[in-house]
Amino acid sequence: MAVQNFDIVVLGGGSAGYATAIRAVELGMTAVVIEKDKLGGTCLHRGCVPTKAMLQAAEVAEVARDSAHWGVVSEFKGIDIEAVGAFRDGIVSKKFKGLQGLIKARNITVVDGEGKLVAPNTVQVGDDQYVGKNVVLATGSYSRSLPGLEIGGRVITSEHALQMQEIPGSVAILGGGVIGVEFASVWKSFGAEVTIIEGLPNLVPNEDATLSKQLERAFRKRKINYKLGVRFQGVTQDENGVVITLEDGTTIEADYLLVAVGRGPATAGNGFEEAGITMDRGFVLTNERLQTNVPGVWAIGDIVPGLQLAHRSYQQGIFVAEEIAGLNPVIIEDVNIPKITYCEPEVASVGLSQAKAEELYGAENVTAFEYNLAGNARSEIIGTGGIVKVVRENDGPVVGVHMIGGRVGELIGEAQLIVNWEATPEDMAPLIHAHPSQNEAIAEAMLNLAGKPLHTM
Repeated sequence: MAVQNFDIVVLGGGSAGYATAIRAVELGMTAVVIEKDKLGGTCLHRGCVPTKAMLQAAEVAEVARDSAHWGVVSEFKGIDIEAVGAFRDGIVSKKFKGLQGLIKARNITVVDGEGKLVAPNTVQVGDDQYVGKNVVLATGSYSRSLPGLEIGGRVITSEHALQMQEIPGSVAILGGGVIGVEFASVWKSFGAEVTIIEGLPNLVPNEDATLSKQLERAFRKRKINYKLGVRFQGVTQDENGVVITLEDGTTIEADYLLVAVGRGPATAGNGFEEAGITMDRGFVLTNERLQTNVPGVWAIGDIVPGLQLAHRSYQQGIFVAEEIAGLNPVIIEDVNIPKITYCEPEVASVGLSQAKAEELYGAENVTAFEYNLAGNARSEIIGTGGIVKVVRENDGPVVGVHMIGGRVGELIGEAQLIVNWEATPEDMAPLIHAHPSQNEAIAEAMLNLAGKPLHTM
């Protein structure tokens, strides 16, 4: 048995894990990353990156269909799903090679294999042990299902959906959150009939209610069907398709059922509980500085309760490395982490919803304004509608920015700076935004809240 010693042993090589190792090495520490699959984890190989490549292909399909709107004569002949897959896989492969090169250039040790925590400071892989002054747990997540709902055949997860070599004629999607609406958007653009089943009253239920209603309206216009506020009861399948039954007695027939009910923490069998780490329903519990109850053991990314976002994982990996190095990094609350849903139209937000702000400060102390993208020249040019909604504490800072429309995800950078720096509309109003740009939509909302609207009443 070989034993190797490091300053930091990282179990998991996804977004959270490799970010920890990179920052640790920058700070003069030694680090090893143990990964049983591929560096980059779910985000790079089975999640964020490949799904956005599919969504880009879907956007091109819609532009081709509607090209006459811009005075361009073209003919849409269909989707070559094998070519779409090659484009997607090429992006993933290029980014994977780049990541491997980055890790190698940083002299970070990578161990291929399944690791298990066998002591608070030790991870074992096969017959070898890796001992760290600190151990960082970053084992990621998996696609959840519902109790009694077995995945297999024509009942699939997002991982299976990405690898499909056909465009289904019809798909039912169980779950109207981020994964569900993104795949609904892709398949509709590719020509499938889509029905979303969501047990809660709204699509993207974690967003501000205004955005949910706007997305529902947009999806109706796109003829994406959805059933809201009704729960799934069961599904049967044969070689031709599936039949889904809902608790209200409704049945839905489709070629496939995509189960998109969220992701669970991939912690089972990794030795965490045996090492004395406090868990809750598979999640690792930590304090606000991401320390577990066991000294020297930290947990980050999707295994920690909260938002399951790659950029949250990056931030937490950097944070833990800096915390171990004694730099006392700044805590970023989950509510102030930007979110983007890449369906068509895109949904992007940061900070408190209007309802949460009113709950926190009192409705009489909160003001919200919605700027309609119909008044934004750049949005009109690219052919999108939508809104930018800004929520402020009266006589205080902006506490939330919520947007829906084509490409609004590109505006979230400015929005998160406004919220995290606690800027007021009065702070923002003098700043100049290029014309014509979609960024002007944020400027117009700020001008209105500052009491000096330009292109709004």
